[in-house]
Amino acid sequence: MVEVRFCEQEEIEDRLLAFAVILARTEGKWVFCKHRERDTYEVPGGHREKGESILETARRELREETGAIDFRLKPVCAYSVKGKTAVNKGDEDESFGMLFVADIFSFEKELHSEIEKIVLSENLPSNWTYPDIQPKLLAEATRRGYLG
Repeated sequence: MVEVRFCEQEEIEDRLLAFAVILARTEGKWVFCKHRERDTYEVPGGHREKGESILETARRELREETGAIDFRLKPVCAYSVKGKTAVNKGDEDESFGMLFVADIFSFEKELHSEIEKIVLSENLPSNWTYPDIQPKLLAEATRRGYLG
């Protein structure tokens, strides 16, 4: 079982924030990514690289995974995931990330990453890549008033 916990960014040491995840919208539609190696959909996001701030990670991942050129990005909250996942090897392992929301105003014509395509949709996917995590991130951003 995977446990997702939400907190304020200042409650988590910055060095522990390993991921940025972005709930993105454009023209009233959700922006989802389909990775080349998966048949599921996910929100943009990824690992923090050495020397990056977590905000720089979010900007980079949003550009790389969606082709976003012009966008507004806002931090929502920090979160942790405890339990066995693709990153956590054991049931007691815990990883930390930062959740963002973004409004995308324009995109590049082509993607230049591991993402096969982006999908714009008014509806949420039924086949999430991380079904135990991503819907909870969405619910928390909504609860905090970042999504209408």
